[in-house]
Amino acid sequence: MKIGDLTSTSVGAQFKILQPEVETGNDKFKDVLTELIDNVKESQNEAADLTKKYVLGEDVEVHEVMIAGEKAKTSFQLLMEIRNKTVDMYKELTKISV
Repeated sequence: MKIGDLTSTSVGAQFKILQPEVETGNDKFKDVLTELIDNVKESQNEAADLTKKYVLGEDVEVHEVMIAGEKAKTSFQLLMEIRNKTVDMYKELTKISV
């Protein structure tokens, strides 16, 4: 291959091809966070429903209520730690001078 074969148009075309993959990576991160938030909401709703059923005297065991509550608490704590680490990472990235 000759050096002349590498023109700015061919290099530019290669970058245009790679650009959607970068956007897809951002979408994947967003999708993972959205799914995590949805899972936390779901576990909190499940814990609230089981608690309500237990208080109303329906056929729910106390250990099921406790397990659902701890699951919701743990998933929420994980979400908060991920948020905190993401904010810390953003702050560190903004300190980097170009």
